Amino acid sequence: MKRLAITALVLLLLKILLTTGIVAAFWAPDRSVVELAPRWAQPPSTFLAVDGLQTHVRDEGPRDDAAPIVLLHGTSASLHTWDGWTQQLARERRVVRVDLPGFGLTGPRPDADYHVARYVEFVTALLDTLGIEHCVLAGNSFGGWVAWETALAHPTRVRALVLVDAAGYPLESQSVPIGFRIARVPLLSGLARSVLPRSLIESSLRNTYGDPSRITPALVDRYYELTLREGNRAALAQRFAAGRSAAEPGRIRDLQLPTLILWGGKDRLIPPRYAEQFHRDIAGSQLVMFPELGHVPQEEDPAATVAAVYAFLQSTRSSVAASTSPRAPNSAGRITSGG
Repeated sequence: MKRLAITALVLLLLKILLTTGIVAAFWAPDRSVVELAPRWAQPPSTFLAVDGLQTHVRDEGPRDDAAPIVLLHGTSASLHTWDGWTQQLARERRVVRVDLPGFGLTGPRPDADYHVARYVEFVTALLDTLGIEHCVLAGNSFGGWVAWETALAHPTRVRALVLVDAAGYPLESQSVPIGFRIARVPLLSGLARSVLPRSLIESSLRNTYGDPSRITPALVDRYYELTLREGNRAALAQRFAAGRSAAEPGRIRDLQLPTLILWGGKDRLIPPRYAEQFHRDIAGSQLVMFPELGHVPQEEDPAATVAAVYAFLQSTRSSVAASTSPRAPNSAGRITSGG
């Protein structure tokens, strides 16, 4: 069965190449940060030395926030996935977002170690570098996994948690984006380091959105060009290999902090039943489901999803100990409390 699946993937990739033109037309060599930065690292972007990496960071909003909001993106994404949230939150809160190692403009780790524990060390080093003593930590997909692991590692430092279609449990997906499937097969991932049709990126995005009509050419451009950042394609395959045996989901029950769980009802990569599992396992958590959104709801509909975050921050303001408590606009999601 495994051999048949690999063969099917090879044929699918060849079909994409042959139906959209000759292979040479899709030759896509790595691009340097110098080439990519003018478009994708405009102000307020900066590069900071964090854990041995020149790390792409955006740090916005008031400096007197006692518990800044730190945002962690998912696999193959970048800090830009939080643009909509940051536009709203940074009016009253300090918001820090970062390209995690192996993705965006930060690029690959020299040691090629993409285990979750190393990402927790990276996030800790980021907080130290920025002088952040306490924070609200939010993460989407793989970034959500890193977020809850960081909260367990530093229970007094992380004051609240926002999990957006988060990973961490043994996963049975309904559908996996083709880009992720290719990265898991050595033969195909090796080919993809040199040949990358833009249509492959678009297909993967369509798979992750609840409403594919929301996908714009500019969005495809962003994912495509940042995938080409030198070293990112090799890092993706290494990240998947590292992540297969690292999760200890039983530890999720040890989380004892205010937690908001946001989920897209049309998420086929990490289906909504995992939202319910997080909700059961984290005592006192709040769950907000967005029935029409997919795997990256913060990107697909930032206005509706950030409204739920505002409401959560207001309801937990004393335990989060933030310096400000923004007014919560109406949320379009279905809310469940308890856990």
